[in-house]
Amino acid sequence: MKRKQLILVAILCFGITTTGWGSARIAYTRPGHMMKIPFSSVGRSPYLFRAGFGLEIHNLNPMNTAKGVCFDTELGKNFHLGFSAVTGADTTALSVLGQTQVQIPVEFGFHLQQRVYTYNDISISAGVQDIVFQNIEGEGLRLNPDELSFFTVINSEKKIGTYAMKTFMGFGTGSIASTSPDTATIATDTTNSTGISAGVFLGFILKTPYFTDWGGLDLVGEFDGTGVNVGLRIPLTSDYRLNVGFTHIEKLPDWDTKYWNGHPGITLGIDMSVPKKGQGGSLFQGASTPTPVPSDIIGETGMPIETPSGLDSTLLAADFAVNSIKDSISMMNNEMRNLIIQLSAKEQESQFLEKALKTIRLDNNIAEKKANEAMRHLSRSLRYFYSGDYRGALKEVEAAIDVNPGLALAYARRGSIYYKLGDIQRATIDWNLALRLDPEYDDVRNILKALHENRLKTTSITEE
Repeated sequence: MKRKQLILVAILCFGITTTGWGSARIAYTRPGHMMKIPFSSVGRSPYLFRAGFGLEIHNLNPMNTAKGVCFDTELGKNFHLGFSAVTGADTTALSVLGQTQVQIPVEFGFHLQQRVYTYNDISISAGVQDIVFQNIEGEGLRLNPDELSFFTVINSEKKIGTYAMKTFMGFGTGSIASTSPDTATIATDTTNSTGISAGVFLGFILKTPYFTDWGGLDLVGEFDGTGVNVGLRIPLTSDYRLNVGFTHIEKLPDWDTKYWNGHPGITLGIDMSVPKKGQGGSLFQGASTPTPVPSDIIGETGMPIETPSGLDSTLLAADFAVNSIKDSISMMNNEMRNLIIQLSAKEQESQFLEKALKTIRLDNNIAEKKANEAMRHLSRSLRYFYSGDYRGALKEVEAAIDVNPGLALAYARRGSIYYKLGDIQRATIDWNLALRLDPEYDDVRNILKALHENRLKTTSITEE
């Protein structure tokens, strides 16, 4: 459907004739980032739209300028639409003397193009530029078919180290193919005859590594079919650029002597690009601090840079920095929480060890207390033993064993008491228990050896 509409517009343009003024074709007022020739790109534009203005100074005394404003955007996947409103310079003979009374009409131009082929870093676009309507005094708004330009352009994008080169080559009709009159002749009428129906144009954009935080400084050069134009696109911010340059520099020697449509000029302009929302972003390689830097040249100069989401990438860069700081603070908070958790674990471990130590000390105190109590019972049992009160001695030994069942001396003492009481079997059992608890108990071992050899006498048993 769009192609049918485009063909219909073309038929209407060629079917209408009118007296026209020479289109100014002001530098930097056509879609893309070239000065006067059409463009193409491999990738989609990262911008919602671009807008700006351009100015060409053709003479300083008297002042003779051409100026205009422009707007372009990408509709759909591969379709570009542009609009410009310009006021051309005065090309009459009297303009050199500053005596002209000509009223230059305002021209409204529409520019359409579509990318029809892409392969790796090469793209081909075709379209129509300068669908110009002139607001002529007394006649109203009229279409000027002489300005209509059909074109095809081939684009190649290459990255060379820290530089990126984008080249254009194509051909077009209408004002793209127009040539200026003989330089010895001053235009004396207000009509423009193109002379030829088609022409070739060439151009390049060299993206430099300077001002990379704002998208990079661009060098522009082109042959527009009638002359050579050169310029610089200087970033003011990541979204605003100052455009300067010269048109038709080969004709600069005739600056003050003649004037024609292709007169050389000094160009100035500013354009603004508004990024799309939700556009993915990447970083400049090699930057010391990664910062997303949107570039209005992606897919148009070959630099692999895209725009993050948002409407103003300057604010987006600041927002990214704030988010980075927030992320850093969040990471620090997480590390702090981890350290607090580790400290809490260490404190719990310390408390556990402290409780364990207290338990050990308590157990030791209890064991010591029991040992002391058992020794008191054994001491009393020894007094009873020597006094011949074997039953009283046995009672105290039993109490000592109840308090501390692991005391070898208590079993040895009880064995001696049973021996005195004539119970050799129980005495033998207790002596063996004492020797099992303390294998180094030599006195008990000697008693058992003597008992085994029938050498043990009651009077021979002594107590420690």
